[in-house]
Amino acid sequence: MSAPRVVSVVAESPAQRAGLRVGDEVLAIDGQVPRDVIQYRLLVDGPSPELLVHRGHEEVSVHVPKLSGEALGLEVSSAVFDRVQTCDNHCEFCFIHQLPKGMRRSLYLKDDDYRLSFLYGNFTTLTRFTEMDFERVINEGLSPLFVSIHSTDPELRAQMLRNRRGAVSLRWLRALLDAGIEVHGQVVVCPGVNDGSALETTLAGILDEYPELATVACVPLGVSRFSTESEMRDHSEAEAAAVLELVEDWQGIFSTATGRRLVYAADEYYLLANRGFPQAEAYDGFPQHENGIGMARAFELAFSGDSASAFGVKPGFFASVDGAPAEGYRARRSDSAPPHSLDTPVTLITSDYGSRVLRPLLLAAGVEDRVHLLVVHNDFFGGNIAVTGLLTGSDVGHALERQPVNGRVMLPDVCLSEGRFLDGVTIDELPCPVEIVPSDGLALRKAIEPILLARATGATGS
Repeated sequence: MSAPRVVSVVAESPAQRAGLRVGDEVLAIDGQVPRDVIQYRLLVDGPSPELLVHRGHEEVSVHVPKLSGEALGLEVSSAVFDRVQTCDNHCEFCFIHQLPKGMRRSLYLKDDDYRLSFLYGNFTTLTRFTEMDFERVINEGLSPLFVSIHSTDPELRAQMLRNRRGAVSLRWLRALLDAGIEVHGQVVVCPGVNDGSALETTLAGILDEYPELATVACVPLGVSRFSTESEMRDHSEAEAAAVLELVEDWQGIFSTATGRRLVYAADEYYLLANRGFPQAEAYDGFPQHENGIGMARAFELAFSGDSASAFGVKPGFFASVDGAPAEGYRARRSDSAPPHSLDTPVTLITSDYGSRVLRPLLLAAGVEDRVHLLVVHNDFFGGNIAVTGLLTGSDVGHALERQPVNGRVMLPDVCLSEGRFLDGVTIDELPCPVEIVPSDGLALRKAIEPILLARATGATGS
């Protein structure tokens, strides 16, 4: 058990008024030792909790006068205080298994923890889920959860997970749905393994066994140059098109049977198949936006200023858990676009896939001559890795060296975690200064607003 450390104290909060400090380690609350930030939240939610903290070389008891339900005003260092439930599957398509040595240590942690699924939208296979876990989910209402399905055929699922428990662990999915827990599913589609007729069997199995699922995402596997699995390969254009056709067919079947489309294909499939993205309404509120479902269309809506861009993507439960750090998919990487008043040329760093989304938007806005795309190919990972979030500092740095830029250089914040790229390179190590811009359409529009205004008024910049 590792005691959570206070990393920030909100000004004028009950915690600050009571004298709690950054660096304090929370040992117990009202005599109870919390296992994770979920229990922590429940304990501090009551009136006037008593916190036992380790400060310097002593233990200090701090009484915090506050109302029931009032936020304590602390942020702690981690979401799980006991040991994270790690994954004991050995999936052929697992991207963590493809990471080379020498990257940030945290990248190699492969979790299968329902608590992180609840807090941050991480997907769990339920192969390590227990009766005690189930009771806690039900008693504390830990909903929604996110479950990796991959196949509803028991033998194929066990084969894909390389874990015999994979054949039976979806019984927990049935139990969760029976208990009224909202669950979103995912199928990582591997060509030649669980696509084609196997994918059709999976979708039929979902209709027969798990029709209460909130959504199901079909996403392609990522295969880097570090993969040692000979059967794992890219989708061909025809295979990607076949997945889209199957998903569209089953959206009709699900709509008829359940009143909902239920299954959606990742944006990558439309890019791989060279097809246009569906209209916004086809995503039903973008519930799996952060899993790459409808992200391009939502970006376009936000960039265009369409009011429908308020599509209701959940910011993660951590946003309402007093004290929980922002991590995972839903980590806050930057707050706003940098202010700028001059019509200065802009170079926007992006990936192969990112350029295919951005270029049409810049052309439609008439600013392609002032906002240039620096398309960075992912040489570090290679394979079919072409999304912006997996760009490394080494590749970005080499691209900036090969192509000198003028004016402002912008980097989407999705490339960074705590100021570092996946390979550990910091932005200060790049060959030129860059501005970090939030990875959404509205933020980009605000960042290049002087150029847009100059274009609208007919003015020209320097």
